[in-house]
Amino acid sequence: MRRIRLLLPTLVVMTLLPTPGTAQTGKRARDLGIPQDGTPGPLNAITDVPGVEVGMTTLISGEGRLVTGKGPIRTGVTAILPRGKASTQSVYAAWFTLNGNGEMTGTTWVEESGLLGGPVMITNTHSVGVVHDAVIEWAVKKGQTFTWSLPVVAETWDGGMNDINGFHVTREHTLAAIDAARGGPVAEGNVGGGTGMTCHQFKGGTGTSSRRVTILDRAYTVGVLVQCNYGGRPRFAVAGVPVGREIPDLLPCFARLADGTHVREPACESGRGEDLGDLGSIIVTVATDAPLLPHQLKRVVKRAALGIGRMGGIGGDSSGDIFIAFSTGNLDADVTDRVVTVASIPNDVINPVFEATIDATAEAILNAMLAAETMTGADGRRVSALPHDRLLAALRKYGRMP
Repeated sequence: MRRIRLLLPTLVVMTLLPTPGTAQTGKRARDLGIPQDGTPGPLNAITDVPGVEVGMTTLISGEGRLVTGKGPIRTGVTAILPRGKASTQSVYAAWFTLNGNGEMTGTTWVEESGLLGGPVMITNTHSVGVVHDAVIEWAVKKGQTFTWSLPVVAETWDGGMNDINGFHVTREHTLAAIDAARGGPVAEGNVGGGTGMTCHQFKGGTGTSSRRVTILDRAYTVGVLVQCNYGGRPRFAVAGVPVGREIPDLLPCFARLADGTHVREPACESGRGEDLGDLGSIIVTVATDAPLLPHQLKRVVKRAALGIGRMGGIGGDSSGDIFIAFSTGNLDADVTDRVVTVASIPNDVINPVFEATIDATAEAILNAMLAAETMTGADGRRVSALPHDRLLAALRKYGRMP
């Protein structure tokens, strides 16, 4: 299933499998003719990197007043498996934080060892613990033997839309996301961990993109998946156009409830909205099959910040902008019983990977916003989708589209 249109009174749990047509909604940047730099892979998704699998569980239920423990619920879990769920091999990895008002567990060991073992998980801020525990349980049941495990679990805050203190994400939801992981097209918008997220004060969520690069006559892929929940409106830009200034309205607001009342202000009916400034967070996962060593991946992962900056993000004080990158290019990265020979591209020719990371990060953010649909959540809080017609009109006004 591609996305959820109705907010039903009973819990809707969707385990999202990347099936043909999932990402073919006509709502991606390139489908709309929006100019983008670089050459994407065939799916324009992180799963263009061979072996990478993505799975999601989406939770949507309830409407109206927030009742802690009951809802409304607008949340989920995203799982990214570097070599697929059938593999137990670690990959070389590195992480970086642009601004640290957020969480990504397991990164101390990624920094120390240069390795990532297991999936990268993304959820809401208050569900990191249960997801962390469930990943360990999954690994143990899979037969992995270890004295300790330090899963990588990242978060962004969906408390504006979701009953975040109701702790609705469970171990079963986490295991379902992992079990659903597949290659192929990746669902975007109001799905997985991105279900309840807001980006540049429009509806945000999950987005992905990829780039093909050629280095020393060999072709490689760089793929990015984001969970975008960051950014103010005025600096929001697309293809160099100040879209946030061209569309200053449609800010988050509170809709009238079924009983005719407003729980909070400003009311959507007033035409005003909340200008919350540069609040929120973004998680970026960068994958590549280019053979890169951990210190090179550290250089690569920092470039995700430039993609966010291109879209208008500043890494604001309250934002958790945390990124992780991994390479599947060395199958012997985690060998422990012999001396191994590993490969790496020379530093002098690494620039195409930097550029691909920047471009794919920016496009993944835009794809998340274009796929996301207007959502109403806790206490009637409404976050509007980025209007495609007004976006395209702004791009034409500045000569970026015919």
